[in-house]
Amino acid sequence: MKIIVCGAGQLGKSVVSYLVKGNNDIAVIDDNMRDLDEISKEFDILPIQGKPSHPDILEKAGAKDCDMILAVTEIDEVNMVICQLAYSLFEIPKKIASINSKTFLDPLWGMLYNDNHLPIDLLISPDIDIAASILQILRYPGCAGILPVLGDSYYVMTLNIKDNCPLLNVPLSQINRQDDLDIGFINIIRNNVSFLPDMYETLQPNDEINLLVKSDEIYNTISAFGLEKPANERLVIFGGNEISAFIGDRIEHDDSIVSCRLIEEDIDKARQMARSLNHVAVIHGEMMSDVILKEADISHADAVIALTDNDKDNLLASLLASKNGVGTTISVINTPSYNNLMFNITDNILVDRSALAISRVLKEIRKAKISEAYSVAREMGEVWEIKLEEESNSCKKKTGELGLPKTCRVFALLRQDTLIYPDPTTRLECGDLLLVYVDSTAIKQAEQIFC
Repeated sequence: MKIIVCGAGQLGKSVVSYLVKGNNDIAVIDDNMRDLDEISKEFDILPIQGKPSHPDILEKAGAKDCDMILAVTEIDEVNMVICQLAYSLFEIPKKIASINSKTFLDPLWGMLYNDNHLPIDLLISPDIDIAASILQILRYPGCAGILPVLGDSYYVMTLNIKDNCPLLNVPLSQINRQDDLDIGFINIIRNNVSFLPDMYETLQPNDEINLLVKSDEIYNTISAFGLEKPANERLVIFGGNEISAFIGDRIEHDDSIVSCRLIEEDIDKARQMARSLNHVAVIHGEMMSDVILKEADISHADAVIALTDNDKDNLLASLLASKNGVGTTISVINTPSYNNLMFNITDNILVDRSALAISRVLKEIRKAKISEAYSVAREMGEVWEIKLEEESNSCKKKTGELGLPKTCRVFALLRQDTLIYPDPTTRLECGDLLLVYVDSTAIKQAEQIFC
């Protein structure tokens, strides 16, 4: 597949890091040569310097025979123009744009996004996706991440195992039986290495595990692993931006939230947030100041959310909150390497901006016939939803006959509203909806099996 990525910033770089895992020919356009140099040193791409909204630059990048274009610059209007040019001048089949402004996303203007007006096939809104993910984590205290699958009837849930977990040293095959849980183990990350456990594996302190859980079993599962925490009723937010504006707007309509305070160092941003949020107390001042932290009453907060554009500031803010006794701390990170470097310092929950953004476009860029796809396990793997159609080569095969790499697995399948946790002898049927864990190192092989 020939793909053009417009924008070599953090989002563009994240998109490219996933695109190169498949069989794709990638060109990246940006007028910032420094960003282009960085991305071309790390990945095998064709760098094109220039404004991606200019037709001659798009033509130079190969737009005439391009299969897909991703407009992921930091300016919504530029992304819209790129998609219009891609449609009107080059007839590019698939056009994806990053749009974060609440104005452009208002349902009132939804009719804009079609071939007769603005020809955008898929809108992605990384800031809103981040806010929604954080709100889900706040809703289920004790989990480190939660992702709806199979039409929201099940969730992929991330848990960080502690020293006091009552299920330590218990084989995974026995956990369901002894605690009356209906869960499926997907993968374990131990010492920053992801692996697929067998049912004789036991959990160890500091393991990060991903589970498949029924929607009505989330709280019971958190409790069974000894991770329950008090409800997140008092919040403190660091940073005033689109993410915090969306969270603040949702919080104002949530009766379970007792109080929310937002700290912003920039006076103009602070004023803007104060004007747009009626029930969130906006505090202008230095985030790390003891006076400001005291004014925000951080010592009595149930949860702290650090949303600034600076990863180090977010991590430091969460660390200070933890030192002040805050039970739940959440940091948004823009650099995936912090997932590994900072993971064991505190119980801080890291929300990876790039992983959430890419999950929205994975099913478009993978060659496999995927219904939905999600980035999981700190970008070490993906979860694919695959519907087996009549013409699928996988129909009537046993899961052990698919030829999947050892780092990949069909960990669940939905058959006529019945969830099955398959073993290698389970025979697949047409109409099955598969949940497949695909390690990031084995994407090309998995694509060939499910193409």
